[in-house]
Amino acid sequence: MWYSIVVVVLMAYLLGNINGSVCISTLTHHEDVRTHGSGNAGLTNFFRSYGGGATLLVMAADCGKTVVACLAGELILAPFGQEKLGMVIAAVAVSLGHDFPALLGFRGGKGILCGISALFVIDWHIALAVLAVFLLAYGLTKYVSLGSILGAVTYAVGFLVVYRQDLPVMLGGVFLGLLAIYMHRGNIRRLLRGEESKVYLFRKGGKK
Repeated sequence: MWYSIVVVVLMAYLLGNINGSVCISTLTHHEDVRTHGSGNAGLTNFFRSYGGGATLLVMAADCGKTVVACLAGELILAPFGQEKLGMVIAAVAVSLGHDFPALLGFRGGKGILCGISALFVIDWHIALAVLAVFLLAYGLTKYVSLGSILGAVTYAVGFLVVYRQDLPVMLGGVFLGLLAIYMHRGNIRRLLRGEESKVYLFRKGGKK
């Protein structure tokens, strides 16, 4: 089983290195999104830099790689009766690959899209709760980062409550929530200082 877990980790981490924002910005604008805005290779920075059209391609790429990784993890650990664990391990690895991609100089995104995509595969009930919290927070404040942070808290709490009898799965889910919060540490500081930018989905550039 340990050999299979190593295979899942390596497979999912490498898939995570396929960053949608970097790939699409290179293909459509012949430049690296990390040279713009916050320098982050994430969905929000891509949207602020290039607008809404190509953002859908970024979402498709990052959601797609995450779903493939989780389903592959489920399949690989199925012979051991650990399908849920396989999905969670893959979710952790693909998120780490997205956030810290070795093939891109360890400069990736913040993993929110990967995290919610994985969650819809692992447990759609928690996913809906996370999505609802995100949409409510964003709708009230127009801060994507605040919605993401509160969604990440909901993510961790959801796994603590639902999977308290399955320690490895619970720890994996809590780790994903805490990882997302950690990746937003700069946003947290800016929110506290009142310096964070708002994002408007239907405004050119998406920025305040």
